[in-house]
Amino acid sequence: MPFEYDWVDAFTAHPFGGNGCAVIYGADALDDDTCMAIVRETGLVECTFLGRSITADVKVRYFMADREIPFAGHPTVATVASMVDRGIVGEGQLRLETGAGMIPVDIELGADGVPMVTMTQVRPQFGAEVPAELVAAVGGLQADDILGTPRVVSTGLPFCITLVKDRETLRRLRLDIGALKKLRARSGDALAEVMEPFWVALEGESTMGHTFSRLLLAPPLPAEDPFTGSATGAMAAYVWAEGYLTAPDFTAEQGHWLGRPGRAEVEVLGPRDDITGVRVGGQGYVLMRGFLNI
Repeated sequence: MPFEYDWVDAFTAHPFGGNGCAVIYGADALDDDTCMAIVRETGLVECTFLGRSITADVKVRYFMADREIPFAGHPTVATVASMVDRGIVGEGQLRLETGAGMIPVDIELGADGVPMVTMTQVRPQFGAEVPAELVAAVGGLQADDILGTPRVVSTGLPFCITLVKDRETLRRLRLDIGALKKLRARSGDALAEVMEPFWVALEGESTMGHTFSRLLLAPPLPAEDPFTGSATGAMAAYVWAEGYLTAPDFTAEQGHWLGRPGRAEVEVLGPRDDITGVRVGGQGYVLMRGFLNI
């Protein structure tokens, strides 16, 4: 049975930039194992599976190679960019039904025809603070390489947000799987199902950026995520709440060292002590289109 799909590069206006995602249409009938098998076949970090919704414009399910997750940022941009390219939606607003709740999306069409897709991620949940030495070990760093205290934050998917001194510290990162298991074994945190640490430097890779980030991933996923929209939202909430930003809007960069530069325009909504949501926007480029015969 054929299923239509688009392969979309998200957080970029160019082919082979940002982070790729396969968007599969009419996927209501696909079971979880099949969805995960599709992700493994693509070699991507995540794919989205679209279905009917009675409460929103479309229902979006997010799968990695080994599990379903409630929400993901770059696949959201990819999904909406695909729908725009197919003429399903146009400039304006729509709502996505996700495992993290209803996600409002604004669409603006540029002069080049590449859409700017801006999602409003949900009110952040701030979980446990994590000892710097425990997180540093995950990346092969020392505790004094880290600024402040890492903390688990979620705007739909929990990450351990970790600020480091500079981009050169980011370059030294090496994932230690044993240390990652110890980090995940922490108990007593409502957000214990945490993803890998999201490492952030408060300087861009280009003159346009204000932050630069990396996300190193454990098997069976690819070794590093080119751009992570959900973690960018959580990171934005953290740096605004902790006073590391002087303004709530900034440009986040990621993926340049992988040859896949990505950029997001970010705005934290609400005062530092009462953040109501985070807007994360990026462009999307449809690279491939076809059918899955399964």
